[in-house]
Amino acid sequence: MIEPVVPTVRDLWAATAQVVPRHEARWLVEVACALDGAEFDAALDEPVTERMVAHLDAMAARYRAGEPLAYVLGRWSFRHVELAVDRRVLIPRPETELVAGVAIELAAAVSPARRVADLGTGSGAIGLALATELPLDGTTVWITDASAEALDVARANLAGIGRAARNVRVGQGEWFAALPAGDRFDVLVSNPPYVAEGSPDLAAGVAEWEPASALFSGVDGLDDIRRLVAGAPEWLAADGWLVLEIGHDQGPAVLDLLSRAGYRDAEIRQDLSGHNRIALARNPETL
Repeated sequence: MIEPVVPTVRDLWAATAQVVPRHEARWLVEVACALDGAEFDAALDEPVTERMVAHLDAMAARYRAGEPLAYVLGRWSFRHVELAVDRRVLIPRPETELVAGVAIELAAAVSPARRVADLGTGSGAIGLALATELPLDGTTVWITDASAEALDVARANLAGIGRAARNVRVGQGEWFAALPAGDRFDVLVSNPPYVAEGSPDLAAGVAEWEPASALFSGVDGLDDIRRLVAGAPEWLAADGWLVLEIGHDQGPAVLDLLSRAGYRDAEIRQDLSGHNRIALARNPETL
């Protein structure tokens, strides 16, 4: 009697790579087989189970039907943090990693202690990056969101960052309402909704899959940015910074908002594609 041939991890990867790009096929097979990195490479010739194959088939079908890869995988990398993600939160993007980097740089310059807040944290991406990359001693990070569902995701991700989690506080509420009364912060950072309603620039499928409340902000996309610019001075330390992710075409308008509100050292920085993406400015209050 001829024994049936049992497929291996390598076989699964090769078959999946025939219908999706090879590197994405690897990510799908890694999740289906519960293998990561070096473990995956070491297990290429190991047999797979029917359950692994069924899991992979289901994920591949979802991806080919148009669901974003991050949601299919249920996880996504952001700087040095591995995040759980699903349709309750935005998918973290490379541009936002740059925003987090600016906030980390500004907060790291504050010594011996620093207080920072990630407003509208979603999956927790920016705030947890701050917590993991800033010094363990002397750092306090608030992560906040108006959405209880988003905070459920952020809390799950918080549990995965190890010792740095002790420095993180979680608050629910819209923008500054989630912060403890009377606190002052060295850095306030946010990736707020900034897409104009009806914008033709939104990538295909984004509005279909990702939460609208985290995407759209009025007819010009600036409603939430206006709220943040107007409210931040009450919560910033005397020399504190506001850091915002903005739309590629919003640089002049946001710079004007910051200037009219009296912020100091306001500037717009570009992303890796040369598009306006990061607004930063120092508290209007003088020392």
